[in-house]
Amino acid sequence: MRIYTRQGDKGMTRLADGVQLAKDDMRVETYGYIDELNSHIGLLIAEVPATETGLLADLLLLQQELFDLGGELAFSSDGQQEAIWQVNNAWTLRLERQIDDYSANLPVLRNFILPSGSRAAAQAHVVRTLTRRCERLLLSLSRAEQINPAILPYINRLSDWFFTIARYLLACTATPEVLWVKATERSR
Repeated sequence: MRIYTRQGDKGMTRLADGVQLAKDDMRVETYGYIDELNSHIGLLIAEVPATETGLLADLLLLQQELFDLGGELAFSSDGQQEAIWQVNNAWTLRLERQIDDYSANLPVLRNFILPSGSRAAAQAHVVRTLTRRCERLLLSLSRAEQINPAILPYINRLSDWFFTIARYLLACTATPEVLWVKATERSR
């Protein structure tokens, strides 16, 4: 099978159900950003220490789930039926439990923190911000077309999850969090 089809040379693509859309259509744009998010999770995986087997397994599961989510979005809203929806409330509840577990030994958050400290933590923050972008696009898409109602809570919790993971990665290596300092309190 060839990787190129030439079908997209004029800026059009086909959804999984055969509906043809422009490549800059909101639905295509949204699942494209989900794909980008998934790629950045792959970069994060490359930075996580091999000893963090539980975290690596969690990240790989998230990649699988995001691929499923993108697959849902690859069907037109006309063709979407609940039968193809895979994202569900159990996924969101699992993220909440994991946030609680990963947070259990973290210091209480009393300040804003900057996306820094280590390469892995900074990449977790990149993933967090990309998740927020996906959330904004999904919200816009949900106002224009039908999408699985379980997606928005899942994506919202996912950004919280990556924030927690950034903090967790720093704690694993006893690396201090970089705190935001008010402009009036900064010294040059």
